Amino acid sequence: MRRPPPVLTAELLGGALASAGLLGALGSGPGLGPFGIVVGATAAAALVALLAGAPVDALGPAGRVTLIRAVLVVGVTALVADHVSTPALVVLAAVALVLDGVDGQVARRWNVASAFGARFDMELDAFLLLVLSWHVAGQLGNWVLLIGLARYLFVAAMVVLPWLGGELTPLRSGKVVAAAQGIVLVVAASTLLPVVVAGVLVAAALAALLWSFGRDVVRLWRAAGEHPVRIRRGLAGVLTALAGALVLVALLLPGDIARLVPGSALRVPIEVLVALVVAVVLPAWARRVLAWVAGVVLGLMLVLTLFDLGFSVAIARPFDPARDAVLLGNAYDFVAETSGPAVGTVVAVLVALLGVALLVGTGGAVARLARIAADHRSGALRLAAVLAVAWFVAWTMAVQLVPGVPVASRDTSIRAVDRAVAIDAGVRDQQAFEREAGVDAFRDVPPDRLLTALRGRDVVVAVVESYGVSALDDPGLAGPVRAVVEDGERRLGAVGYGARTGLLTSPVAGGGSWLAHATLLSGLWIDGEQRHTDLVSSDRLTLSRAFHEAGWRTVAVQPGTTGPWPEAGFFGLDRAYTHDDLGYRGPRYSWSPMPDQYLFSAFDRLERGPGAPPTMAELVLTSSHGPWAPLPRTVPWDAVGDGSVFGPEEPQHSFQSIFTTPTPQVREDYRRSIEYSLSTLYDWAERQAVADPARAPVLVILGDHQPSPVVTGPTADRNAPISIVSRDPAVLDAISGWGWADGLTPDPATPAWRMDAFRDRFLDAYGPRP
Repeated sequence: MRRPPPVLTAELLGGALASAGLLGALGSGPGLGPFGIVVGATAAAALVALLAGAPVDALGPAGRVTLIRAVLVVGVTALVADHVSTPALVVLAAVALVLDGVDGQVARRWNVASAFGARFDMELDAFLLLVLSWHVAGQLGNWVLLIGLARYLFVAAMVVLPWLGGELTPLRSGKVVAAAQGIVLVVAASTLLPVVVAGVLVAAALAALLWSFGRDVVRLWRAAGEHPVRIRRGLAGVLTALAGALVLVALLLPGDIARLVPGSALRVPIEVLVALVVAVVLPAWARRVLAWVAGVVLGLMLVLTLFDLGFSVAIARPFDPARDAVLLGNAYDFVAETSGPAVGTVVAVLVALLGVALLVGTGGAVARLARIAADHRSGALRLAAVLAVAWFVAWTMAVQLVPGVPVASRDTSIRAVDRAVAIDAGVRDQQAFEREAGVDAFRDVPPDRLLTALRGRDVVVAVVESYGVSALDDPGLAGPVRAVVEDGERRLGAVGYGARTGLLTSPVAGGGSWLAHATLLSGLWIDGEQRHTDLVSSDRLTLSRAFHEAGWRTVAVQPGTTGPWPEAGFFGLDRAYTHDDLGYRGPRYSWSPMPDQYLFSAFDRLERGPGAPPTMAELVLTSSHGPWAPLPRTVPWDAVGDGSVFGPEEPQHSFQSIFTTPTPQVREDYRRSIEYSLSTLYDWAERQAVADPARAPVLVILGDHQPSPVVTGPTADRNAPISIVSRDPAVLDAISGWGWADGLTPDPATPAWRMDAFRDRFLDAYGPRP
C-alpha cells in the first residue's frame, strides 16, 4: 500500500480539517444534527481515503481548488442527510458549481492539467449530482434519481460492454448539458419555483442528459472495431453484489417487527470493518477457513433472527431456541389444520431448505467477500478506515435514527453473546422456577377448607381466545366490541347477574394459550415450554385440582385439542373433552374446529343434565382464535344438534392470511370474532339463568392473551380483561377489596395483576374458611 507523499498528506490533512470545520459551523449555525454530522464525516473520510491512493505526489493548484469544492460537497451531503437549512444547502452547492469552472482555468493557466485532475473533477461532479438528485427526488419523485445515477449506471454497463470505455472527443453540447444538470438541481432544491415548474425544468434536464448519453453510446459503438459482451464478468459482479447484500441483511436485520421501519437499515455494522482488516491480515488458508466458519455462524444468526422476527409478529417476543423448539411443532400443526397436511409438509420442507440455504449461502458470501478484500488490500483498508470514522462518530454522538436502534451497530455481536448467555439463563430460570414452585401457601390446606364460599354452586371458567384489552381500548376496535359487552351486561343484569371486572397481565401475546391457562390455574408464571414441562410433572395445587379436592366434578372442554391430553391428570380433571369427544359433525372454521355455540350446547348435553353434581368447568372458546375468519352464523339453540346445521362449509382462511391479508381487514375479522364469542357466551349465560335460576353458574370470564401484533401493533401491553359474574351478591362481595370495576368493562385506572396472582387471590377470597 503506497504511503502518501508529505505534500499530499498535508493537503489531505487540510481538507479533513476544513471538512470538520465546515461541519462544526453547520452544527452551530443552521443546526446540523448528529446524523448529518455522521454522514458528513463519512463523506470526508471517504474523500481522504480515495485521494490517499492517488498516483500523484501533490494535488497542485488546480487540485486544491477541486479539494475546496470537495469540502463544500461534504457540507452539501451532510445537509441532504439532515435537512435543516435550504439556504445553506443551496449556497454551498452553488459555490461548488461555480468553482467547477475555476479549477479548469487554474489547470490551464498553470499548465498543470493531468488525467488524475480531470478524473477527480469528473467524479466529484458526478457525486454532487447524485446527492442533489437524492434531495430533489424527495420533492418531485424518485425519477429524479436518474440524473444522479446516470454516470454510475454507464460505468456499471462498461463491466459487461467494455467498448463503452473507448475514447471520445468531448463535444461542447455535452459539456453544456452536464453543467446544466447541477444548475437545474440547485434551482429545484431552492424551492423558489412552483413544484410543477420545477418538475418540468428537471424533466427537461433529464431528457437532455439521456440524449447526451445516448449520443455518446452511438459514437462509441461506431468507433469500436469490436463489440464484445462480457456476460461472465457481469454475472460475477451481480453475484458479488448479492453476497454483499446478504451479509448486510444478516448484520442489520432486526429481530423485532417494531424496529423494522424505514431508517433502521441506515447503520454502520462494526463487524464489517473488523472483517475487512482480518481478511487482509490473515494468510490465505486461515482466511478461507475463518471466512467459512464466520459465514456459517452469521447464517445461523440470520436464521435465528428470522425466527425472532416471526415470533415478534406472531406472539410479541423473540424466539428462544432452548424453550421454544416445541412451538415449531405447534406451528406445523397450526398450518396443517388451517391449510391441510400437504401444505403443512410443504411449508416445513421449504423452511428447512431455506435454513440450510442461508447457512451455506452466507458462508459462501463471506468467503467470497473476504477473498475480494484480500485481493484488493489497499482498497479494503481504506474502506475499513472510512467505516471506522463513521462508526466512531456515530458511537460518540449516540446517533439513533430510529429510537433504540443506534447507527453505530453492534447488533450481531450482541445477539451472539446474548444467545450464548441465554443457555446459562435457561438453566438458572429452571432453578428459579423450582424455588418458586416450592412455595405454595395452599399446599397443606385441608380440602374441607378450600373454596367454602362457593360450595354447591357450579363454576364455569370461560376463556375467550385472544380477548385482549385492545379489543376494548383500541379506537378502531373498541366501539362495536364495547357495544356487545354493554348489551351483555344489560341482558345478564335483567336476569339477576352482577359482575366485577379487572385486568390480568398474561405471560404471552399472540399465541401460546396453554401457557396462559397453566399460569392462571397454577399460580406460577409459565412463559415458556420448559416451565410448562416442569409444572405438569410437579404436584402443584392447581385451581381446578382445588375444586376437585373440595368435592366438585371438574371438567375441561377444549375443542382445539385434537389428540390425547395427558396433562388432564395433573390439572385434577375428572374429564377432559377434546375435539373427538364432542360429536361435532359440522364444518371447521379455519383453525377453530367448531363454533362456540356448539361448544356450549355440547357442554349442556354432556355435563349439565338433571341431577348433575356441582361442576367446575374450564371452557375454551376457539372461535376468536386466529385467523379469525370465516365466522360461524348463530342458529337457534334448539337447532344446534350435531353441528351439521352450520354447513355448508365456507372458504377457509389459511394460516398465512393473518400476514397476507391487509391489516384493516385482519383487524375487522378479529373484532367480529370477539363480538361473536362474547355475544354467544352472554346468550348462553342468560339461558342458564332463565332455564334454572338455582343452577345458574358463577362465571369467570377472561381473555387468555392479546391477539397478534398484526392486530394490536408492536407496542401493545399484555393485559387481558377478567370478570367474575354471579347472581349471588355474596360471591361478588367476597372480592370487593380487589378494586375491580362494577360491570363487564374494566376501569383503565384499575391496576393489572400478573396472571399468576389470580389463583392465590381467588382461593383466599372464597376460602379457606373455618
